[in-house]
Amino acid sequence: MPRRGRVIAPGYPHHIVQRGHNRQTVFFTEEDRSSYLATLGEFREKLGVQIYAYCLVTNHVHLIVNPGNNATSLSLLMKRLAGRHTPRLNHFKRRTGTSWEGRFKCFPIESNTYLLACARYIDLNPVRAHMVARPEEYAWSSYRAGTGLCDCPWLDPDPCFLALAPIVEQRQQRYREFVTYGIPQLQLEFLRTAVQRNQLTGSDTFITEIEQATGTRILSRPPGRPISVKKTEEAQRK
Repeated sequence: MPRRGRVIAPGYPHHIVQRGHNRQTVFFTEEDRSSYLATLGEFREKLGVQIYAYCLVTNHVHLIVNPGNNATSLSLLMKRLAGRHTPRLNHFKRRTGTSWEGRFKCFPIESNTYLLACARYIDLNPVRAHMVARPEEYAWSSYRAGTGLCDCPWLDPDPCFLALAPIVEQRQQRYREFVTYGIPQLQLEFLRTAVQRNQLTGSDTFITEIEQATGTRILSRPPGRPISVKKTEEAQRK
């Protein structure tokens, strides 16, 4: 079966997932993680991309990145990250060869409906993996910066985060509450399926919009009807 082509649309946020080769460990020490994030911040500036969310776990990485007007910036970013990190790991482990899967997964996100949901999905990754009990206990995700617990000068507030409230402290509190509610099961399954199948995260209307923007026919779409963030949050409050 031919592999599914990567869809990158300029001006849209994208959920990026890259795993270690054969799911091997890619972060052994705090220095490994710190170096990776320093490189991420460096090339965010050089390539003119925006970083909305991130999470580094033992054998993979989640990012939400907006490439701006140049769609090739995402591939260049991931190439630079791998180019810095792989030699470091090879030196540490006294080995040669690649440390990462040959192709990272990448798919546009429908901002109004799923951007905050994807950020929450990423920030809760260490909790789902039973690495920590609460997201604020994990130092290597964007959650702490997004809720005002630490500073990350190169992390960009996404448009949906900015729309939560007019004052930064209120935005941080509302995002903290949004994450505390957890991910409704149907929404979790929808987002997880999108990651596993490298599929766009959004409605049929959004997928048609991306097809028109990129001139690409997207044959594979997420099964079932997308789960509305607004509806699931309202249902969870009842």
